Amino acid sequence: MMQREAVAEHDDAMSEHDPAPVETFEIGTGRLEAFSDGVMAVIITIMAFELKAPLGPSFHALSQRLPALLVYILSFTFIGIYWNNHHHLLRATPRISGAVMWANLHLLFWLSLVPVLTEWVGTSYRHTWPAAVYGMVGLAAALAYSVLVKTIVRANDQDSIVVVAIGSDRKGMASLAIYAVAVGFAFLSPWISYALYTAVSVMWFIPDRRLSRPAPPRTALESKRAK
Repeated sequence: MMQREAVAEHDDAMSEHDPAPVETFEIGTGRLEAFSDGVMAVIITIMAFELKAPLGPSFHALSQRLPALLVYILSFTFIGIYWNNHHHLLRATPRISGAVMWANLHLLFWLSLVPVLTEWVGTSYRHTWPAAVYGMVGLAAALAYSVLVKTIVRANDQDSIVVVAIGSDRKGMASLAIYAVAVGFAFLSPWISYALYTAVSVMWFIPDRRLSRPAPPRTALESKRAK
């Protein structure tokens, strides 16, 4: 009897020292958002440093730099749109997984190429390949953002705010189609490609309203899922 009590006391003591179960799935979005904000801020800073002043005081000298300035404005808007929608996406996301972190890094990789392409297009805007490669990177970034959204959806419950808000992504699919068409048009006329790239930016200038709306109450989420 005494031996059984000693064994029981030993088991109780061991259970008190056992480590608590470690949660390996739920990771906060704060650090991911801060890291992404920093990378996008550096990208914009690099593009600004690459801008060059006109070589003279005349309007002609300014007009010589105008194409590079217009490409900078397009690229600045491009990065700003991703920053804005990325912010709303993560703010609506309760938790992330390791796959989400890699998908986010994949997106940042393509965005980090924008400063190089901005300078290339700014100096060679009349040529085919700069216009085409600019669109290829835009298409790759759009695909990477779609992958990020899908991994976030898989990492969260089906009744979570972000999953309910995402729903169908018609505007995202339209952007992919426009980028693909614009890349093809670059071999006919780079100007058509630039017009289509601008159209995509205008289409996304207003943040994704699915994620910027106030979060519905829990009862509304449940009723929507039930339907």
